[in-house]
Amino acid sequence: MVKENWQRWGADDERGALNHIGPAQVRAAAALVTTGEVFSLAQPLSPRTPVPAHRVGIQHFMGRDGGDYAAGARRPGGFQFAEDTVVLPLHIGTHLDALCHAWYDDRLYNDFSQNATRSTSGAAHCGIDKLGPIVSRGILLDIVALKGAPLADGTAITRADLREAAARAGIMPSTGDVVLIRTGWWERHDGQKDISFNSEPGLNLDAALWLAEADVALIGADNFAIEEMPFPGQSVFPVHQRMIRDYGIPLLEGLVLKPLAGAGRTTFLFAASPLPVTGGTGSPISPIAIL
Repeated sequence: MVKENWQRWGADDERGALNHIGPAQVRAAAALVTTGEVFSLAQPLSPRTPVPAHRVGIQHFMGRDGGDYAAGARRPGGFQFAEDTVVLPLHIGTHLDALCHAWYDDRLYNDFSQNATRSTSGAAHCGIDKLGPIVSRGILLDIVALKGAPLADGTAITRADLREAAARAGIMPSTGDVVLIRTGWWERHDGQKDISFNSEPGLNLDAALWLAEADVALIGADNFAIEEMPFPGQSVFPVHQRMIRDYGIPLLEGLVLKPLAGAGRTTFLFAASPLPVTGGTGSPISPIAIL
């Protein structure tokens, strides 16, 4: 059963919609840089970074620190140093979902079998290591500005909302774009440790399909799930299922978009590169927007 983007870039493809980004898209994105301002779109990572209850948070500990020297550690040539270790889930804070992260009917994007995704070895197909660096035109669709305030939990962002936000921005999503959607969810929760991940504003499926039909390369948002929660009807992560599995569109979650929105630019050079974890289902990421 062939789905929307299956086989579009060949039977062996594991990058999906990122194939929409070619040299022409990168050159056009670079031409958008006028002021040289750089905005980080990432949340800070620490043991305080909120995570859903089914995930373990960050563990951060020092392997060598000042206390070692206070206790008498050697200082050859006067040299002292510190180093540390971080243990963290790949889906935490600002992170990118790989194409092996979500599927249905036992088949991943491009008809790969779920049977090759194993706890002992990770995902043999569509892992985060297959995506590579991402550089393209970024578009900010500011739903907070459109509605006049951060959206309430459970609010569905519709196709009409996206079209109106795009019209206000003076730009329409097109082939290879990275579309970032500001809901205001993270702004309402920034600095909080205990957050409900069961209710948030986000895209409904029809809105997501509008972006997919425009051949965008990547969809991102400042909420945790991209899509509206609770889910409508009896569905479960319908946007994840259709975007990742059927269209091969990676999802970029947990963005920080308020500072970028405050700059007043709706198009920019977007750049990010996930950690190339072999067979990983996602990656913490630190994307940037260059104006």
